[in-house]
Amino acid sequence: MPAPVRFELQATDPGSAARTGVLHTPHGAVETPAFMPVGTQATVKGVLPELLRASGSRMLLANTYHLALRPGEGVVARLGGLHRFMAWDGPILTDSGGFQAFSMSDRASLTERGVAFRSHLDGSLLDLTPERAIAIQESLGADVAMVLDHCPALPAEKSAIAEATDRTIRWARRCKEARSRADQAVFGIVQGGAHADLRRECAERLVELGFDGYAIGGVSVGESPDEVRKAMEVTSPHLPTDQSRYLMGVGRPQDVLDAIAAGVDLFDCVLPTRNGRNATCLSMRGPVRLRNAAHKADPRPIEEGCDCPACSRFSRSYLRHLFLAGEMLGPILASIHNLAFLHRLVRTAREAIGEGRYVQFRAEALEALGP
Repeated sequence: MPAPVRFELQATDPGSAARTGVLHTPHGAVETPAFMPVGTQATVKGVLPELLRASGSRMLLANTYHLALRPGEGVVARLGGLHRFMAWDGPILTDSGGFQAFSMSDRASLTERGVAFRSHLDGSLLDLTPERAIAIQESLGADVAMVLDHCPALPAEKSAIAEATDRTIRWARRCKEARSRADQAVFGIVQGGAHADLRRECAERLVELGFDGYAIGGVSVGESPDEVRKAMEVTSPHLPTDQSRYLMGVGRPQDVLDAIAAGVDLFDCVLPTRNGRNATCLSMRGPVRLRNAAHKADPRPIEEGCDCPACSRFSRSYLRHLFLAGEMLGPILASIHNLAFLHRLVRTAREAIGEGRYVQFRAEALEALGP
C-alpha cells in the first residue's frame, strides 16, 4: 500500500535540475513546483478558503507556535483537526516553531532540551521540545509536520553555525522517535548557513535518519540573494530524488525561479499577502505600487491578462482609492492578486519543465521581472 504522503517525480528539465512532480497527501494531490500561502494563525489574512482555491492555492502552511498558544492544539483537535477548524479541505503543512526561536529570540531561551518561549500574548511559558513540537502537530492533524530545528541568526561564525547544525540533527532524531501518526509525513530540515560542507553533512545525516521529505532551512534570515542561491544549489544534490524538497520562507519571484532551477518542489512565504496589504502588487514587469500618484486615474488592471478578481473587475485607480481611503477591500484584492501571480508563475514553470525549456523560460522571466 502506498504511503499516505508520498512524492511522485514526473519530469526533469534537460538544462537544469528543475523538475515536476506530484505530492500525494490524505487531503489531495499537489502538482509541484508549488507555492504554499502562509496561514500563520489558521487563516491566510483576509482571504476566504474558496478564494484561495480560486487563486490557484492547493496547499497551505500554518504555524505550530502560534496555534499552540491560541487557541491551543487541544481545542483544534476537539473540533475535528486543523482542516475542519479553518474550513480548508486541501493539504496543510505545519512548521515546528524553530523559526520563531530565531525571530522571537528576545522571548526564547534555547538549550539542548529545546526552546522555552515566553508567550507574546500573556507571558506564559511554552516549553517546545522536539517531542512537544511533534505532539502539537499531530494534534493539529496537518498532512506534513516539520522537525524542530535550530535556525541560527546570520551573520555568525562558522563554529556557531556548525553547533546549530549538529543540534538540528540531534533534534531531528528525537522528532522521528516521537512521531506516532502513520497518516502524517515528517520532513527533516537542512541547516548549515552558506557553508557547503555543513549543508552536505547535514543533508546526508538526515537522509540516513530517513524522513518523508526534506526542507532547506536557514535562508531568508539576513543573507544575500547569492547566499540563498548557494544554499539551494549545494543542498539539493544531496537530497533523494524521489522525495519532496521544500525551500522555507522564500517567495520573491526571482528567488522562486532560481529555486526551481535547483530542483526545489515547494515554497512558502508571507511576501505576497504582506506586500498586498501594503499596496504593492507583483507583476511580470516588476512591482506595482498602488499608492503612487501615477495610478490616480489609471484605468488599467494591475496586470494585463490576469484573471484574478482584482484584475478582471477593477482598475489601478480604484484600487489606489481603496488604499488611500483605508478600505479593507484594497488589501484583500491585492493579496489575492499576488497569490494568483505566484501560482501562475510556478504553473508556467511546470509547463516549461515538461516541454524541456525551463532554462529559456527562466532567463526570459528574470529579464522581464528586473532586479
